[in-house]
Amino acid sequence: MVETIRMDGFDVTIIGAGVIGLAVAEEISRSGRRVLLLEKHDGFGKETSSRNSEVIHAGIYYPPGSMKAAFCREGNRLLYETCQRRGIPHRRLGKMIVANGPAEAEDLSALKRCAEENGVEGIRFLSRVEMKEMEPDVRADEALFSPSTGIIDSHRLMRSFLLEAEANGITSAFRSEVSNVHFDGMRYIVEIAGTGYRVSTSLLINSAGLCSDALAAGIGIDIDRAGYRLKFCKGTYFRAVPSPGLKHLVYPAPTARREGLGIHATLDLAGAARFGPDVEYVKKPDYVVDDSRRDAFHESISRYLPSLPREALFPDMCGIRPKLQGPGEPVRDFVVCEESGSGFPGLINLIGIESPGLTSCIAMARRVSGLVSAAF
Repeated sequence: MVETIRMDGFDVTIIGAGVIGLAVAEEISRSGRRVLLLEKHDGFGKETSSRNSEVIHAGIYYPPGSMKAAFCREGNRLLYETCQRRGIPHRRLGKMIVANGPAEAEDLSALKRCAEENGVEGIRFLSRVEMKEMEPDVRADEALFSPSTGIIDSHRLMRSFLLEAEANGITSAFRSEVSNVHFDGMRYIVEIAGTGYRVSTSLLINSAGLCSDALAAGIGIDIDRAGYRLKFCKGTYFRAVPSPGLKHLVYPAPTARREGLGIHATLDLAGAARFGPDVEYVKKPDYVVDDSRRDAFHESISRYLPSLPREALFPDMCGIRPKLQGPGEPVRDFVVCEESGSGFPGLINLIGIESPGLTSCIAMARRVSGLVSAAF
């Protein structure tokens, strides 16, 4: 006989245990409310949250006044504080953003102005002597330096969120894919695929990542009218073996539309270099590394790291960005929206949470916690 979860069991249900859902779960768990966290996979952070550069961003690239800019700037500080307090592995390496040629140099100047308007501290141009001392193998006419950019062990971060949330009394359920959500005018009834379980909840937080638009549509949101339909943007990474002796993250000048931040060099906590991600819009997520992209990677990397041979690049991994903008379209902000205006009070949609989602996670969780408090 299948045991049914009580229909009145929870005050808040969170769908999705990526880094955002986990951060939200911990934040809300402090309220003493009955909280349920649902995840379709057998563990946390199995999709976008575990397939990225693991960079703690400073807030350089994002339009002033946007949630991306505000959450990233606040999240940068909160993330470093949390890592220090909890012993989560991280390194404040700093990042060089390099330019070659007059057009890219102008882009760097514009980027510096944007960063300063966003309140990013310490960003400055490097002299040629500094560039050579910091990264002797990097070729650049000019370079911006961001001292507050770093790297983090995102798995340890996510695990800490989950452990804290569970210690505060939340219920977490993995292998629990949501098959249907119905709003009866007062509460949300959530059905778990293949189990016979149904959950009744006052508030529902949609943090389903790559499936967040489909989930919103299933509840009854017109995602095209709301501008919530996601476009899947695949990013491939190649690893360098042997690894070049880089000491900082190295990024090229970004593209005008900010579809990506260019094929950049990041380091893991062991100091090994990985390059990516590139930009490839796809119809559905897949995680197969296409080795034929190696030549394009090498050509891009060679503009700022000419000493890296093509033979040193090996396929590493792929990730999928849940973008709200399609190819060539203007950058879109995060969606963090309580949907009373659409006829669904108590539904909070988190959609299009791509970079800088990792950096923004704690700041975004605090915003969501405020929306939850206002709803009760």
